[in-house]
Amino acid sequence: MKAHQGQYPVSEMCRALHVSRSGYYGWRAAPERPRARSNARLDAEIRQVYQSHLGRYGSPRVTRVLQGRAIACSENRVARRMRALGLAARIKPAFVPRTSDSSHGGPVCPNLLLHRAAPRQAHEVWLSDITYIATGQGWLYLAGFLDLATRRLVGWSVGPTLEAALVCQGLREARQRCRPRQGLIIHSDQGAQYASDVYRRLLSQIRAVPSMSRRGNCYDNATMESFWSTLKAECLAGKPPATHQQARQMIFEYIETYYNRVRLHSSLGYQSPVDFEKQVS
Repeated sequence: MKAHQGQYPVSEMCRALHVSRSGYYGWRAAPERPRARSNARLDAEIRQVYQSHLGRYGSPRVTRVLQGRAIACSENRVARRMRALGLAARIKPAFVPRTSDSSHGGPVCPNLLLHRAAPRQAHEVWLSDITYIATGQGWLYLAGFLDLATRRLVGWSVGPTLEAALVCQGLREARQRCRPRQGLIIHSDQGAQYASDVYRRLLSQIRAVPSMSRRGNCYDNATMESFWSTLKAECLAGKPPATHQQARQMIFEYIETYYNRVRLHSSLGYQSPVDFEKQVS
């Protein structure tokens, strides 16, 4: 009624809704209830967190940010308020199982992670994979190296072709940045890039041990696939980048300034990969 008071007479709205004029004006004059005031303050905080993360956070992460600011709230309450405000996290694309072409005839390694406990220290196990990025200038390919313990993307590279140099460039960057110890396991699929001579020579130079997913089993590298889904939902959703250069800039900003350093990761106790790495290095 309050919202439509300029369009219709109060007496007619009261008659249509079967309420008295005195009751309506009494409600208008009543002081705001404590719960309503509390919700209004919480709503303002929720909007600020949601907007500062560009709509990437749902209620679990919004709740952790608010609690970190000493704002008393539960995840259920934050979820209710976000629904009331029409706020929701970006939805990840559905996982579509895919496998690499392993009919290249190159050497294939066993999966060393099958019966191995999850690493507790940084730079014990890195995962690697290549994904496709659609742009207005055609496909761009992104190779990444993800630390399994910290979920930090330690190295990455982009290029217009799927040559082995793409993964080698990403691995060199990761090595220069992190200086891993001898015996680091680097797990990938059985793609031709990971079976190439140039890639295997690079592994030998840095004294890393190769590991590969079983043939046709995309779930052996599920953590890396999950990262790609997150990146595409939170960085590349919507209209594709117009150019390769624009895509590179978007990927750099997402990985280096947001994902690694700011984004709270549920499997890390809602810490960022960089903050968690400081505890396990």
